[in-house]
Amino acid sequence: MTELDVAGLQRRLAEFAAARGWEPYHTPKNLAVALSVEASELVEIFQWLTPEESARVMEDPNTAHRVTDEVADVLAYLLQFSEVLGIDVLAALAAKIDRNELRFPVPKNKDRHSPE
Repeated sequence: MTELDVAGLQRRLAEFAAARGWEPYHTPKNLAVALSVEASELVEIFQWLTPEESARVMEDPNTAHRVTDEVADVLAYLLQFSEVLGIDVLAALAAKIDRNELRFPVPKNKDRHSPE
């Protein structure tokens, strides 16, 4: 059975890298660069699409597969990066949401789309 929790996925990624002797290359700098490259590959899929086309990107099976793969690559490198630096990604995200709720309170007017 495949574990779908963050720690289990990080463990699988670490085991995958260890089995191939890749640990020396999994430095914070290298993982940050790899994360950026994978995020850029995700952006490339959307580069010339209109907003309407981008909203329908998952309707084409070939494009949906590419998007899904790039999302997986981005997440894999983010989890490896976080593991190497000892960052609890779920705790970090929860803390960031808390800060953003304070920084960007719900507007009192009805136009919630306005940034200010």
